[in-house]
Amino acid sequence: MCLAVPGRVVSIDRAADPLTGLVDFGGVQKQACLEYVSDVEVGEYVIVHVGFALQRLDEESALASLKLFEELGLLEEEFGDAWQQAARQSESESEGSETR
Repeated sequence: MCLAVPGRVVSIDRAADPLTGLVDFGGVQKQACLEYVSDVEVGEYVIVHVGFALQRLDEESALASLKLFEELGLLEEEFGDAWQQAARQSESESEGSETR
């Protein structure tokens, strides 16, 4: 399922074309296109759908939505378990260094 998920903008790459930034979704961080909200600032919340930030969202609404998504298991469905993802990434990096 593809959700429009609220996230907090952690960093912005103003030199990128299109404008991109790192967005935190309750512990999972992903790059997103920020062109549609080009005046967004670090620390603000945006709604992201398939990698595109579509609009700003106030913090209270964003946190309430994230809490509800988490309770329903939708964040894990959308992003997977962050700890499992980190473990898999670490394993693949270790395997890559062993084959060198």
